[in-house]
Order: sequence, then structure tokens, then C-alpha cells
Amino acid sequence: MLGTTEIVLIILAVVLLFGGKKIPELARGLGSAVKEFNNAKDGKTSKAK
Repeated sequence: MLGTTEIVLIILAVVLLFGGKKIPELARGLGSAVKEFNNAKDGKTSKAK
């Protein structure tokens, strides 16, 4: 299990590597990937936009 110190260090490393402007873009991409994974796991199909 990760402690508070480890989580803070990981967050700091991510901000340093990707910069503050890229974080929201990365979060959106991760969120859509998780949503797509859950839909595929449940057998749901997505409609093309």
C-alpha cells in the first residue's frame, strides 16, 4: 500500500515530467480509457460520434 509521502512524490514527478498544462489532457484520456474498458468488459458497444 502506498503512503502519503509516496503519493505526493509520484504526483510531483508527474507534474515535473509532463508539465501543468498536460495534466488535464492526460486525465481526460485516462478517464475515457477506463470508461471504454468498463464498457467492453460489460459487453456494451459504443456509438461512433
